[in-house]
Amino acid sequence: MKTEEIKDYIASVKWQFAKTMSAIPHEYTVAEWNPGKKDLFETFILCIRENGYKNVFYGKEYMYFDVDGYKYWTMGNPLEETTLINRAKLDSEKKVEA
Repeated sequence: MKTEEIKDYIASVKWQFAKTMSAIPHEYTVAEWNPGKKDLFETFILCIRENGYKNVFYGKEYMYFDVDGYKYWTMGNPLEETTLINRAKLDSEKKVEA
């Protein structure tokens, strides 16, 4: 997936603020909200996993991918079980814990 395709996908889907985790501000999109874009949803997940960077959050490692001031990630489930993509604004510096 090319950068412009990623940006187009991101701009074309609904992002919902995660109200239940307001102490950790982020948004998410759900595959079923955009059934006509399931292929793009899955392609973006693969892009995150194949081109992203590892970071530890609450003791668990996730793959993150940065686009236009946001970091994107999933919860690490197999592709066929992944139903949402998260995003949060990037901090001023990227912290990567090994």
